[in-house]
Amino acid sequence: MNGRDGMRAADADRAAVADRLRVALEEGRLDLHEYDERLQRAYAARTYAELESLLGDLPPVTPAQRSTLATASAGASAVGPVAGQPDQVSGRGVTARWLADLWLPYPQVILVVVIIWAVTSLLSQDLLYFWPAWVAGPWGAVLLVRTVTGLSAGEPRRQAVERERKRQRKRAKRERKRELRRR
Repeated sequence: MNGRDGMRAADADRAAVADRLRVALEEGRLDLHEYDERLQRAYAARTYAELESLLGDLPPVTPAQRSTLATASAGASAVGPVAGQPDQVSGRGVTARWLADLWLPYPQVILVVVIIWAVTSLLSQDLLYFWPAWVAGPWGAVLLVRTVTGLSAGEPRRQAVERERKRQRKRAKRERKRELRRR
């Protein structure tokens, strides 16, 4: 063990390892469970050796321009554009879709609950206690916290990358089926 391995790591070192693990997750090198385990170990690490052991089986990050794989896999990139579609994995469209997926059920359910309250108030011919606030308030607060934490953690991009991987898997599966039918 050289002198650096035994030295204590700083919070910035732990954050850098966490960022590298996130990139490995987005690249598909780690599954979500393994990412979570390594992330916990990264934030619990005390020395450089402990941090380096978390990255030992991961290749170093190479910018796409200098990567030898970038030219060979440009057509099959999970982050790159899909044939006939704009690159939406990085941009406002991804964030807007993530926010819509997160928030759209909220007004729909609140509308149903308010209609139920209004109908029961009309049928009873009395203005009843506005109980839908007990549905809307806590749920809205949870959604707000989820939105802030998700945006700060890069959740829209991660979800878009995963969605694109699923599309590519489906396309590959369809191609395999077509190939089998041709034979």
